[in-house]
Amino acid sequence: MSEDVLLSYLGGTPFLSAQESATINFLLYIILAIRKEGIMDFSFLSVLLPMLFRGLKVTLFISVCGILFGFLIGSFTGYALQSKNKIAKVFANIYIWIIRGTPLIVQALYIFYVVPDLFNTDISSNVAGIMVISLNSGAFIAEIVRGALEGIDPGQKEAGLSLGLTPTQTLFHLIVPPAFRSMLPALFNQFIITVKDTALLSVIVVKEITQQIQNYQSMTFNTIGTYTTGAAFYLVIISILILLQKQVERRIKK
Repeated sequence: MSEDVLLSYLGGTPFLSAQESATINFLLYIILAIRKEGIMDFSFLSVLLPMLFRGLKVTLFISVCGILFGFLIGSFTGYALQSKNKIAKVFANIYIWIIRGTPLIVQALYIFYVVPDLFNTDISSNVAGIMVISLNSGAFIAEIVRGALEGIDPGQKEAGLSLGLTPTQTLFHLIVPPAFRSMLPALFNQFIITVKDTALLSVIVVKEITQQIQNYQSMTFNTIGTYTTGAAFYLVIISILILLQKQVERRIKK
């Protein structure tokens, strides 16, 4: 794209908010300034971008698997938190306390290095990454689930029982559907957080986006270009997910 065409986009676009348009304009001005001053040779992108897209595949795979397993863990834990079973409550609270009280990077190192020694087995970096994301997101999803279940009108349960439904039927037919609908925006937000959290998995050599960025920089020593491109790549991916989240929220409000 020529500079004249690129500049034609500056000044705002109709489908973006003023803040989003201003941010894009600022980034475009920086790119043009770098290009005019000859600070950065963009030919390196022909090598770096394919590496970033390979990393994106790994990032999305781990994020999707992690959020799905995390949802299962979080659903059981969240239900336990608002149940009358005291033992289940204790275990749920201990799990959440441990996960929320330790950094994700420490959890990754522990699962990748300590767990295999404890059980005398090997764990691949990708499997360890999925385990870390699942356990970590599960603790936060548990609070989302608990809040959604507690937000349902108690009259729903009473109505189900008065209609002759069993407690299980009442739960799955009258309580879970509206609760799930109300927690969808928070779950999507947790998925976005999960995608960003996968960057920390580079410490256990998961070949996600950040690991690919570090690999290229260590081979070429192109620090400015590599990390600037990596940051822009993350910004684009997360922005797309944020736009999708807004679409989901609009549909839910209708």
